[in-house]
Amino acid sequence: MAAAGACLFSAALFRRPAGKPSSSRISSTTPRLAVSVDRVPALTAAAESGEGNGAVVREKRREEKNEKEKENRRMHGWKEYLEHSKELIEPDGGPPRWFSPLECASRLDNSPLLLFLPGIDGVGLGLILHHQKLGRIFDIWCLHIPVADRTSFTDLVKIAERTIMSEHQRSPNRPIYLVGESLGACLALAVAALNPDIDLVLILANPATSFSRSNLLLLTPLLEALPDPLSPGLSNILRSTEGESLRMVLDNVVQGLPLQNTAGELVKDFTAFSLSLPVLADILPKETLVWKLKMLKSASAYAHSRLYAIKAQTLILCSGNDQLLPSQQEGERLLELLPKSKCQLRKFDDSGHFLFLEDSIDLVTIIKGTSYYRRGKYHDYASDFIAPTVDEAKNIIESNSLFNLIASAVMLSTLEDGTIVKGLAGIPSEGPVLFVGYHMLLGLEKIPLVSRIFLERNILVRGIAHPMMFMRSKNGRLPDLSSFDKFRVMGAAPVAPTNLFKLFSSKSHVLLYPGGMREALHRKGEEYKLFWPQQSEFVRMAARFGAKIVPFGAVGEDDLGEVVFDYDDLVKIPYFRSEIESLTNEATQLRSDAGGEVANQPVHMPLILPKVPGRFYYYFGKPLETEGRKQELRDDKQKSHELYLQVKSEVERCIAYLKVKRESDPYRGIGPRLLYQATHGFESEVPTFEI
Repeated sequence: MAAAGACLFSAALFRRPAGKPSSSRISSTTPRLAVSVDRVPALTAAAESGEGNGAVVREKRREEKNEKEKENRRMHGWKEYLEHSKELIEPDGGPPRWFSPLECASRLDNSPLLLFLPGIDGVGLGLILHHQKLGRIFDIWCLHIPVADRTSFTDLVKIAERTIMSEHQRSPNRPIYLVGESLGACLALAVAALNPDIDLVLILANPATSFSRSNLLLLTPLLEALPDPLSPGLSNILRSTEGESLRMVLDNVVQGLPLQNTAGELVKDFTAFSLSLPVLADILPKETLVWKLKMLKSASAYAHSRLYAIKAQTLILCSGNDQLLPSQQEGERLLELLPKSKCQLRKFDDSGHFLFLEDSIDLVTIIKGTSYYRRGKYHDYASDFIAPTVDEAKNIIESNSLFNLIASAVMLSTLEDGTIVKGLAGIPSEGPVLFVGYHMLLGLEKIPLVSRIFLERNILVRGIAHPMMFMRSKNGRLPDLSSFDKFRVMGAAPVAPTNLFKLFSSKSHVLLYPGGMREALHRKGEEYKLFWPQQSEFVRMAARFGAKIVPFGAVGEDDLGEVVFDYDDLVKIPYFRSEIESLTNEATQLRSDAGGEVANQPVHMPLILPKVPGRFYYYFGKPLETEGRKQELRDDKQKSHELYLQVKSEVERCIAYLKVKRESDPYRGIGPRLLYQATHGFESEVPTFEI
């Protein structure tokens, strides 16, 4: 959150656009700016009380409370924005200029430059809720366009372009991020089209390239139809009018004007987000608003005509509740027009037009989840990885709380002396560590495993995952990449020898499933059967870094569901066979040259018959040391293979142990567990079998 103080920006923090200015309009000088801490008028809301009694009324009140809290969170961003905008919108006769927020404190080494390109408001504080978090990983410059400034869109493109070219010359091996919302997104697209050889990363929020299909087209003639004497009076009215009463004023204003029937509702929709907040009357007076709407039209056409030239990596963020632009449809359209291998889309169904001012949106988390943060030419899953914050991890773990409750995982580990203990005390604290185990049906065991190790040992386990969670060769029927954002935030990396090498180099705790998709999508009757490659894939790499190998077993999938229609059944039906072939072709193929069943990894979804949930059990075996065996295991393939077989045997032993011991667990079924928690508290740990 932005820090509130006597001074937000100083002259030293306003940076000159890159390159030598061609005119005085692009001067970087500016007076010292102070933050006004005047009270923002409180918003009023009419609360309707429900009549009646019972569960229906309580549910209605709960829904009303949730809606009110949601609205309060939404308005919090606006209050921050408005409070810190007051001094920036004071007329100074200056041109557009860059500034760096003071909240952007110390950064990571070699942090890339992030240029924020504002929307129709032009203030440059659209990222105010994100300054502190972004400032830890980026060098942030924000473009400020004064209220009275009339710089054309093409000149704004030149300003941004000069800055980008200058900064690229200073750091040619680092990407430059362009974050733009609405009008700023058009500006980012235009600059990227004109500079295809510069490494740019575009993050576009509700881009205004859809302006020609939006209701905003009707707003320009409506505003021009307003009598001039009405415009100053309207600004004064807005400063003194709050909440729902403003809408009554708007109704009276619209009466008798041209386009009344078609534009009356449009005005109320447009002003619902802005005119109810009086400061925005100063940010967007009538003349400025008309100018900006005309600029939107030209910006949209300019950017749209140059989409074919864009080669930049692009992330599109679109809102489902945008009342100004058809943003979700535009996001889908841009996804088809921009390079498919470099473009991703994320949808926020409940969000409005000003996405970055909503408390529920965390831009840094979005960047992490899409693996869009990089400091070099390519994203490095080790050096560019930023560990999740406590809040990020908490939110992700809480999103899986129902599954974790149902699984009620039992964790056992082995101490160095071979003693089996309840809990995770036997897991090595210092990396590098390699967890090697059995991949349960659909990979469901990963959720409790990563959650519990993080919560109990404060250790982040970096899972090695299938590449289809990170990239696609083409669009198709596979689950959307956004389905895997949480895994990427928690450190998942695509399977590759180079990634394993880098993770071991950074002393990480790594999770590896040699059986991969073949185990996770096994056939009927293949529960707990290992499908590992014939040759060792990880032993020599682990020995090179002296990593401890922790074999583990996990059981419980057969207490959750049963495969009743598997791959062998599906391929007998022409429709399903065609679907499987299509899905498999979409995904990156692994181990196509390997022998045995592990090479047989068609992408499909077996039919699973659910059961009354049982319980998940994990048993981490004694860590196997490779420290000091680098030379031996590298040069002697036989020794390396023997250790590989030992790890596999240990995994099978752990599985067998759990299958026997769970039979004596009185709380294996969900019924006894819920009864226990009902009497002891739902936060209490449910007992299990005796070791």
